[in-house]
Amino acid sequence: MSAEAYYISTDKAKLDIQFIHKFLSQESYWAKEMPLDTFKRSIENSMCFGIYNGSEQVGFARIISDKATYAYLGDVFIIASHRGKGLSKMLMEYIMNHPELQGLRRWVLGTADAHGLYSQYGFTALASPARWMEKHNPDVYKQ
Repeated sequence: MSAEAYYISTDKAKLDIQFIHKFLSQESYWAKEMPLDTFKRSIENSMCFGIYNGSEQVGFARIISDKATYAYLGDVFIIASHRGKGLSKMLMEYIMNHPELQGLRRWVLGTADAHGLYSQYGFTALASPARWMEKHNPDVYKQ
């Protein structure tokens, strides 16, 4: 099936919350064991992008942004059975061209394995990593 059979929506009412949560909390390396309540709060406070094949959701991404100066891209995934069809690129092009996300001074993301994808959209390693700090609690989701 070609990418033409797929579409992207920002309508949060269309999101399959259980599907997304299951992938993030069980299959992703970055959000393992995330509680459902935490995930739901993240949806409420983010711009969400679902990618669909008919009524079936097959991927997701979200943006945390003030829509004026800064955006963080996170939770990007396409399920395995729909990979290799250009859907990640389709999703990234949609996000990068979204009218509410134009003219931002800085975009950031974290990835362990998709540098090749994101570099196609202008993402690079941090120019000044010594200026960046983080407060990271990798065990926050563990009960």
